[in-house]
Amino acid sequence: MLSGKAGEAVKGHIQRVAADRDGDGYFEQQDGDAMIRDRDRIYGTVVTRRLRAMGIRDKPVVPASPWQNGFAEWLIGSIRRECLDHVIVLGEAHLRRILKNYAAYYNGVRTHRSLQKDAPVSCPVQRSGAIISHAILGGLHHQYVRIVAASAASR
Repeated sequence: MLSGKAGEAVKGHIQRVAADRDGDGYFEQQDGDAMIRDRDRIYGTVVTRRLRAMGIRDKPVVPASPWQNGFAEWLIGSIRRECLDHVIVLGEAHLRRILKNYAAYYNGVRTHRSLQKDAPVSCPVQRSGAIISHAILGGLHHQYVRIVAASAASR
């Protein structure tokens, strides 16, 4: 039932995401990619066919089972709570830049309890040196790193 402005917006978004697969990393296709979605009426056979043509499986959640979409809801909530609730967005380009910076922070710096307080992109623990702070997202978050003093590095 893809119709009206909402349906056209979804169709256009899917086309832009698919076209950007090899661009700046907003979507990286992997074997078995799937679009997990709710059962909104804007998704219909046209969307399903388009997704299939792009090599993406359509995976609607079971009706009246919002818990099945828990991962997406949790991630969207994290982005909202940790980022967007604290920023005034000045347009689409600004939003993309904010989300790209947040994704880099989330995957490379932010600790995750499920990963034993490591980040998904792991880096070695620095045990010596002075601690400095790098502001992320305009100071909304910080990364604390150790730097080796110049005299210690030249030894």
